[in-house]
Amino acid sequence: MRISVVMAGLNGAMAVGLGAFAAHGMSGSEMDYARGLVEKGAHYQLVHAVALGVIAALVHHVPDEKILRIAAYAMLAGIFFFCGSLYAIAFGGASVLGAVAPVGGFAFIGGWLLLAAAGFRRFG
Repeated sequence: MRISVVMAGLNGAMAVGLGAFAAHGMSGSEMDYARGLVEKGAHYQLVHAVALGVIAALVHHVPDEKILRIAAYAMLAGIFFFCGSLYAIAFGGASVLGAVAPVGGFAFIGGWLLLAAAGFRRFG
């Protein structure tokens, strides 16, 4: 789960940086839509970076729990597809990538459900 810890740290740092950029570097009414997308992406990325760290800690204590590993990969996929598509739209104007965002949303939901399943299975 080393990759989950590394990705938690990198995604957390990236989310904070992008959130700060949205708040301070994207001013003006013409940037409102793009700033909103970056803020939303940064929020979701930060929440799921923390979740990755928690999952990595749980796997450390429950090393045989494969469901937790899959949950971590699902959350990474969610960050990539959901947050990445929002950033791409905001910075590149590639609105066609908006169709990819639901894939990331489903990956986030799947990751949370897998976390719940692992908790039920292991601690229930």
